[in-house]
Amino acid sequence: MKLALFDLDETLISGDCSSLWSAYMVAQGWVADKQAFLQQDAALMQQYAVGKMDMQEYMRCTLMPLTGRSEHDVAAMVGRYVEEIIAPRIYAQARECLATHRARGDRTVIISASGEHLVRPIARFLGVEETLAIGVDIQHGRFTGATQGTMTYREGKVSRLLELINQDASLLLQASFYSDSHNDLPLLTKVGQPHAVNPDAILLQHARQAGWPVYAWR
Repeated sequence: MKLALFDLDETLISGDCSSLWSAYMVAQGWVADKQAFLQQDAALMQQYAVGKMDMQEYMRCTLMPLTGRSEHDVAAMVGRYVEEIIAPRIYAQARECLATHRARGDRTVIISASGEHLVRPIARFLGVEETLAIGVDIQHGRFTGATQGTMTYREGKVSRLLELINQDASLLLQASFYSDSHNDLPLLTKVGQPHAVNPDAILLQHARQAGWPVYAWR
């Protein structure tokens, strides 16, 4: 069984699920200072674009509105968010690619630098059961606003994936990985079949030089 690995944001869906969720929380009245919150989100996402994001700070910012909220209430809100916001943004080619890998019997995994409270429901909507995402801390059924574990960001994606496959790096040699971001180069360069999907400028240049397939999914 070969691994078929997929980034989520701008790869399977149009947009970033974390930023879209931030805007959704604002629209639903879950954020007190709406303007400051969205400005901070945008500023941190600009840092992500150039590979300099402080992921701990970004998660602290975006989890703040969830602090103290029940796991049930957040899950219900995320469910509506997936249906209203994410579903229309799923690329048709992404669905086709996932279906192709399933038909081959491949083990499909979505590995994302977004929080697991968003990634897991989106993945289930896409028919993918296995995910690796940033862990969020829940105590006594309520969000604490903290994260847990190794973050699935840059080199963290590699280490978390190796944990999932019991450190068997040989499995990566036959693995496929689809991503849009140069932040995923640490993992893209480890797999046998890297694919650049809607790549940013840095990844596009690298993909062309390395002879990787480049796709434009819409």
